[in-house]
Amino acid sequence: IPEEFGGLGYGYTGLGLVLEQVGRNLSASPLQSTVLVAATVIAELGSTQQKEQLLPAIASGEKLVSLALQEGGHHAPQQCALSAVRGGDDYVLNGTKVLVLDATVADTFIVIARTAGDAGDEQGLSAFLVDAGTEGVTVERRSLVDSRNAGAVTLDNVRVPAASLLGTEGEAWIGLTRALDIANIGLASELLGLSTEAFERTVDYLKERQQFGRVIGSFQGLQHRAAELFAELELARSIVLQALHAIDGGEQQLSLLASAAKAKLCEVAQRATNEAIQMHGGIGMTDEHEIGFFIKRARVVQHTFGDYNYHLDRFALLSGF
Repeated sequence: IPEEFGGLGYGYTGLGLVLEQVGRNLSASPLQSTVLVAATVIAELGSTQQKEQLLPAIASGEKLVSLALQEGGHHAPQQCALSAVRGGDDYVLNGTKVLVLDATVADTFIVIARTAGDAGDEQGLSAFLVDAGTEGVTVERRSLVDSRNAGAVTLDNVRVPAASLLGTEGEAWIGLTRALDIANIGLASELLGLSTEAFERTVDYLKERQQFGRVIGSFQGLQHRAAELFAELELARSIVLQALHAIDGGEQQLSLLASAAKAKLCEVAQRATNEAIQMHGGIGMTDEHEIGFFIKRARVVQHTFGDYNYHLDRFALLSGF
């Protein structure tokens, strides 16, 4: 968040470093939903007045804001069918959003709604600020595998003033796409942190666990697996850093780099956490050892705003294939 709106002004590279540590520590925080995602959507789509009203409150921790985007089991933002119909000076919203991060504690939702066209059209999408306490808004908690907070948000004839519209009616797609690209790069940073931590804990375990009269880290088969993981993590770090620098530098190919980073980190996190469980053996399957929590968190982040297959396909399309 820029200094003029109460933030530290460290840019997204600075935020990426923080998110990496969040991943290392498995911190259950609204940082991702409110700062990484919602504040970015507001910065991309909001008017100066809306930014002045919301961003300082987000920076100070006074307000939790969450993006209500997804309507199905897979990430497909253009498939939005939740409707927003203009009626006088208000809009009336009807529909349901699923897997809304921090839904049960959010003060305000940024609801992506369709004001024109049909589900599947990129044009005709609009973003609205909806207070969680507005009449007709129902939030139902959903339990995720990592025990984090998420929920389904239903809007039944919810009436909001025209001033709640973020940006221009029907033209949210470009700003939303950039915000989601930034969000995926941030999530890739978190995956990098949790993958690195899982790897380092596994290496420490290989150095102390003994079988057949020797530490298991002396077995060449495990050494090869650990060495390959180390190389993959170094490559992943380079991709994430390049993507973070691209945000702050205003690079044109941000979508390409975002999908490259998310796809690669989904792949690396899958491998790093699987290998961590396997090389820990039986104790890795129990909750009395923390290593299992990393695989649970990884699986949730991997599927947030597009999984490995989604971003691999998107990267190929953006590359001209």
